[in-house]
Amino acid sequence: MNEMLKALAFLPLADWLALIGFFIAWMGYVSFASRRSQFDGSLLAATNRERWRWMYQATFREVRVIDGVVVQNLSTSPSFFASTTILIIGGLLAMLGAGEKASAMVADLPFAARTSELVFEFKLVLLTAIFVYAFFRFTWSMRQYTFGALLVGAAPDCLIFERGEASREDFADRAGRVMGLAAETFNDGLRSYYLSFAVVAWFFSPWAFMCSTAGVIFILYQREFRSEILEVLRSGAGGSA
Repeated sequence: MNEMLKALAFLPLADWLALIGFFIAWMGYVSFASRRSQFDGSLLAATNRERWRWMYQATFREVRVIDGVVVQNLSTSPSFFASTTILIIGGLLAMLGAGEKASAMVADLPFAARTSELVFEFKLVLLTAIFVYAFFRFTWSMRQYTFGALLVGAAPDCLIFERGEASREDFADRAGRVMGLAAETFNDGLRSYYLSFAVVAWFFSPWAFMCSTAGVIFILYQREFRSEILEVLRSGAGGSA
C-alpha cells in the first residue's frame, strides 16, 4: 500500500485529475461519436454514403482507372501523416534523451509550470505514446486502402453485373465498407493529433490541460456533427441509389 502511495505521489492531485479526465474524455467521445453516427449521422456516416454510391457507380464502368486513381489519392493522406508522425516521435525521443536540459528549456517558457524532471519526462512519454498510437492507425489506414484497391481491381466486368451474375449492391456494400473502415481508422489518427495539443497544455498547468481537453473535444464535435460541409453532404443524401 505504501509503495502504491509513493508511486502516486510523484504527481499532484490536480495533475492526476486532469490526466484521468483526458482519457475519460477521449474514450467517451469515441464511444459517443460511434453511437451518434448511427442515429443522427456524422461527417463519417455522410461520407460513407458517398463511398457506397462511388462503389455502386464503379460497377457500371468498363474501365475503372479513375477509381484506382481516387483510391491512390485517398491513401496519400494517411501516408503523409504516418511519415510526419515518425519525425515527431523522433523529436520527442530526442527530448527524452536530453532530460534535464529539455526540462530547463521548457521551464523557461512564459507561464510554464515548474516541475521535476521525472514529471516532465512522464508528460513526454504520454505525448510519445499518443503519436505512436496515431502512427499505427495511419499505417493501418494505408493498408486498408490497399485492400480497397484490390477489391476495385478484382471487381467483375460490368457485363457480368448486367447479366445478373453478380450483385451491384453486394459489391458496393463490401467495397464501400472497406473504404469506410480505412477512413474511420484515419479519423482515429487525426483525433490523436488534435488531442495531443491538449497534452501540450499540460506543460503549462493541469488546469490548462483540463480546459484544452474540453476545448478539443468541443472542436471535434463541431466538425463531425455541426459543420457546414456535413450539411452539404446531407443535402445530397436523397440522391442515393
